[in-house]
Amino acid sequence: MRPNPVCPVCASGNTTLFLERADVPVHQNLVLADPALARAVPRGDLSMRVCSGCGFVFNSAFDLSRLAYGQDYDNTQSHSPMFDTYLDDLVRQLVETHGVRNAQIVEVGCGKGHFLRKLVTAQDAGNTGFGFDPSYAGPLSELGGALQFRRSFYDGGCTDVPADVVVCRHVIEHVPDPLQLLGSVRAALGRQPHAQVFFETPCVEWILRHQVVWDFFYEHCSLFSAAALCVAFERCGFACDAVDPVFGGQYLWLRGRPAASSGRPATSGAEVAALAQAYGMHERTRRASWHARLLQLRAHGPVALWGAGAKGVTFANLVDSGHALIDCVVDINPAKQSCFVPGSAHPIVAPGELAGRGVRNVILMNPNYRQEVLQLLQSRHAPANLIDWS
Repeated sequence: MRPNPVCPVCASGNTTLFLERADVPVHQNLVLADPALARAVPRGDLSMRVCSGCGFVFNSAFDLSRLAYGQDYDNTQSHSPMFDTYLDDLVRQLVETHGVRNAQIVEVGCGKGHFLRKLVTAQDAGNTGFGFDPSYAGPLSELGGALQFRRSFYDGGCTDVPADVVVCRHVIEHVPDPLQLLGSVRAALGRQPHAQVFFETPCVEWILRHQVVWDFFYEHCSLFSAAALCVAFERCGFACDAVDPVFGGQYLWLRGRPAASSGRPATSGAEVAALAQAYGMHERTRRASWHARLLQLRAHGPVALWGAGAKGVTFANLVDSGHALIDCVVDINPAKQSCFVPGSAHPIVAPGELAGRGVRNVILMNPNYRQEVLQLLQSRHAPANLIDWS
């Protein structure tokens, strides 16, 4: 019998398979303007395992070579006023509560640079910023050199850029070896005892407790509980000062600093492992019930999903891969409109197109956006029911 894959965070061999999906699209946020290209995206398998030692969840079938993060990749969420307000609150917290002023900020995985730009332009903060991301599209230098970008992943070759503060939002879950990423960050900070690090990542406990089937997808190969996140940081030479639930509990927000490595901290992932096993037992039943529910909704007219991000793309591929039940996917990001969902090739439309398509029911993938979506539907005179899917 082959041994279980070892946990990438705590090196325990006590890992258990709880979820398998075959032949899923490896990218959820590619911008694809041709339906044939959308259907032909590379695919891979999910073999999600949970570590009973620390509570880390990972895809043991993940193959990084299948992914290509370039300028056609767009996971921008800031087109949502609600989400942009959330980012503004994070910036205020960093500047006013944690003293991120007159600092050189490095953002690992800066996307299109929106959040880093907010930190650098925050009133009276005096910050400079350097962002790393292969999908960045724009000038490499802005604000007279106070804001700079490099179109690359952040790795051991990037430690030439000094940092007082490192920010990394929604990147570590894409990395199959999170300790390697954290080691690069620790090396860049050198012996700076007053440096700070801030990481944000999805909370796997929230996903499992709420049975959020569409939050497991190929790009997210590494998912953390609060305990596992602290273990990872402490093994790489950081002190974990706080891990707080944010964004309605969907994310974890870690605040840390350089410290002496404590080796392998003592912890337990038994509770997360139990949640994972319970989740795995019910996924097939939930997917079957969704299919039946979609059939009922479709009998009353076209159905749309709201959100062509990872959640909506995953849901469309799980329950309607042949594009027979869902008419379209709505997104407020102009770069995604008139494009197609990776894998299932559902058309992505603007909110104003719903009425013309006769859409009667809109399925909301994330309840955090309910009020914003209701207002958009009303302002576009789209007489559709908004359904919180669960």
